Amino acid sequence: MELVSTRNAEKKVSFRNAVLDCIPQDGGLFVPAREEDLRPWVLYMDENTKFSSIAGTLTSALLKEEFSPVVSERIAAAAFDLYSPELRQLDERTYSLELYHGPTGSHKDFGLLWFASALEHILTMEDRTSVVMAATSGLGGRSMAAAFAGKKRLKMILVFPKGSLVGLDPSVLAWNGGNILPVEVDGDLLDAKNLVRDMYKDRSIVEKYGLTLANTMNIGRLLPQVFFYMFAFTRLRRKVRGDIFYAVPSGNYGNLVAGLYAWKFSLPVNGFITDATAGLSCDATGRCSCLDSMVPLMRRGPADPASPSNLERLEQVFEVNPLMLRGLVFPAEVKPDAISGLMFDAWKKYGVMLDSATAAAYGASFGMQDRINSDEGTVVLVSKDHPAFESDKLRVACGQSPEQPEFLKLAREPIQGARLIAKDKSVLESILKDFA
Repeated sequence: MELVSTRNAEKKVSFRNAVLDCIPQDGGLFVPAREEDLRPWVLYMDENTKFSSIAGTLTSALLKEEFSPVVSERIAAAAFDLYSPELRQLDERTYSLELYHGPTGSHKDFGLLWFASALEHILTMEDRTSVVMAATSGLGGRSMAAAFAGKKRLKMILVFPKGSLVGLDPSVLAWNGGNILPVEVDGDLLDAKNLVRDMYKDRSIVEKYGLTLANTMNIGRLLPQVFFYMFAFTRLRRKVRGDIFYAVPSGNYGNLVAGLYAWKFSLPVNGFITDATAGLSCDATGRCSCLDSMVPLMRRGPADPASPSNLERLEQVFEVNPLMLRGLVFPAEVKPDAISGLMFDAWKKYGVMLDSATAAAYGASFGMQDRINSDEGTVVLVSKDHPAFESDKLRVACGQSPEQPEFLKLAREPIQGARLIAKDKSVLESILKDFA
């Protein structure tokens, strides 16, 4: 697979280069340079094929120039031998694709597990090391730490706002011999993000310490999210007769863009439904509209390494035929005060509890029912994070709380021993120098 920037389709780079040096100098985002036909692999797999095998097969198919089939299987097995999404049937034509069955209950677990495994292999083959730095205030940090823990070639610095450092396994921390170094910044999450952003803007620091990113700005983090959709299709292909639609929470549009990549890689799908935001909504005619597309790429600021959005990638998918966006992506407004009612509706109808983001996607699907039902269509609700993270909200909405998983107990444990630093780039650089 070759990759190009969203702002320069002429300069192609390898997957290895795009992962290790993940910020294009033109301010864009790396994207696949061409479509891939994965039908021979997807149609060969069925409901008995394990997620790790699906991931290994597709890794080999997509990255055959860089990873042999054996290496691809090894990368996927190291990431997913213990973990898999689950596809739950809710009624005859409604399913839930649950992405919270990783080590921390976050939908981010699966992308991070594969990314860390693939990056560790690349670094081992090249006998080098790399450092990831990220600002976080909770769930994302725990997910990153779980994925990167124990890697020999990878180190991670997590920058927390003051007072928010909880939920990390003490055994993975640097002062206990691990490869994860948490620090607290004397400020809020915005201050932590600004500090990390300043570090990645400094090209000399990025090159000197081998800094890369573990959020979806890095295509190596986004690409494995394609595997979710292929996994779901292997479970659906012998059960459904009509169209297939995915209802995807908006977030930073990483899962939506991954679904669109799956479509470009020949996944049978008829549309993606999502809750509308200021960036992606409907125009006066009710058709999908991307607000950013009104501003030429060269007049936009650079992509944000501390808080990325994938809308620029979404635009690039439809660059050749922008009108196709309107026939494949269907945003619908879901008001914040409707979320509690949507949680209750899903609980009453199906006996499932949804986090807020998933409830919004569930609500967005209501307006598409005529189109879905016209061809006996099926809706797959992409369920993001474990509902137990919103126990209080669900108790109010549904009258009871979800079962508390074991990992949630660790999530509340405070961490002692982390250094508190000022909002000063030079201080963070000094920590990086000592740790790298």
